[in-house]
Amino acid sequence: MKILMVSAEAVPFAKTGGLADAVSALAGNLSKRNHEVKIVMPRYYKIDRRKLTKLEGPLGVPVGNGQEWTAVYTTSLPGFPNVQVYFLDHELCFGRDGVYGTKFEPDFFDNPYRFSLLCHGALQVCNKLGWFPDIVHAHDWSAGLAPVLVKHVCRSQPNFSKTASVFTIHNMGYQGVYGKEKFTDLGIDWNLYYGAGFERHGDINFLQAGISSADMVTTVSPTYAKEIQTVEGGFGLDGLLRVRNDVVRGIVNGVDSDVWSPETDKLIPANYSSKSMEGKKLCKKTLQQKFGLPVDENIPVIGMIGRLVSQKGIGEVFGPGYGCMYRICSSMKVQVVLLGSGEKWCEDEINSLQSRLPNFRAKIGYSEELSHLIEAGSDFFLMPSQYEPCGLNQMYSELYGTLPIVRKTGGLADTVQNYNEQTGSGTGFVFENLTPSAIFDTVGWAVYAYYNKKEHVKKMMQRAMEQDFSWTKSCKLYEDVYMEALKRGCNIGI
Repeated sequence: MKILMVSAEAVPFAKTGGLADAVSALAGNLSKRNHEVKIVMPRYYKIDRRKLTKLEGPLGVPVGNGQEWTAVYTTSLPGFPNVQVYFLDHELCFGRDGVYGTKFEPDFFDNPYRFSLLCHGALQVCNKLGWFPDIVHAHDWSAGLAPVLVKHVCRSQPNFSKTASVFTIHNMGYQGVYGKEKFTDLGIDWNLYYGAGFERHGDINFLQAGISSADMVTTVSPTYAKEIQTVEGGFGLDGLLRVRNDVVRGIVNGVDSDVWSPETDKLIPANYSSKSMEGKKLCKKTLQQKFGLPVDENIPVIGMIGRLVSQKGIGEVFGPGYGCMYRICSSMKVQVVLLGSGEKWCEDEINSLQSRLPNFRAKIGYSEELSHLIEAGSDFFLMPSQYEPCGLNQMYSELYGTLPIVRKTGGLADTVQNYNEQTGSGTGFVFENLTPSAIFDTVGWAVYAYYNKKEHVKKMMQRAMEQDFSWTKSCKLYEDVYMEALKRGCNIGI
């Protein structure tokens, strides 16, 4: 099957979150299953042209009220030589720092034009190559125009008559909402303002258009697929998703086992497995030393990694005067380590906690090496998300024998099995209500088990490490979605 991925980001070229990891990993693992996969994305300022190969001739892209000319560069996806990545090189649109915006301008004013250029350009790349996909797989709001183009523009053309579209929602919280006056930037007929599902409250909504026009819609976990069809989780688009319920599927992202495996990880001080876990003790010792904590293998270490934003439950954990972290560290015999950055008030509160608590240590920022060490050296991993479409850290934690403490939402609910104190089953500790007291009580439950149910905890760690989070399972489900998209969109009974 020929599959075209359209995305604003893909590792290792550009990344703002899990979307970039998912796009590259899915493309690479589909190629291992003998599919012909190509990715089209922008060439941002930091992507070095000197390391890419330029295609001959310019590319004409219909966008706005006319046509833009871009260059096209290409290279293979690292680790997956059969996946070719194509970069649209347009200095005015993409020759800047930031994917969607910067710290000073979080949402670029011309994003409708920029990402319309991406979607039109992706299909023009196919024309340039003489390569026409069976599936156009568009990712998140920034690629929301692509399913519209497939359904309402390209399918009437012979070369795209048998092309179907799949639209993946990675996070409902980001929808690409802009004023109606920006619709002329999209380079499509005004009839599609309503006809393709762009109109919402007098504005344009890229995510809504993608959901409305795609032959199949996926999101990144089965539970999240249900949650986005509720008023609480749908961010205003729950009604549309309920209408399109028959084409909505939830597929959990896989984990790149070449990068995240305690048996082979080169970024941790010792390797280990579920059958021989001695190396985890050295990882814990190194983690304690790295964060300036007393070295004691008998004290449970709780790790946290992530963006310090409201979606991640930071208010309930760190909110001044009501968050539960001070209470956890002052009333339980534990150590807590954190790696992350985000909202300034939270960073300030974390620094304040460090000055008051001898058993709480944090590094503001991000380090790949430290993130691997935290996953390997911690006993528990706290992830109290308000909502979590998929989540990766809870799966990394399980594979490293670090038991997640998570809220029952989205991908967390699908990948963490709650501890049963009677039988000892489970792979983590799960709570339902996002409140400081619920987080405190569940952390307390995990710490109690650590000290009083040692055999249960040991077997849970081993069981967690043996979970199958490979992309193989996810790829099979995507193949089913692709086949259904072809049947629905093109009436192809393959």
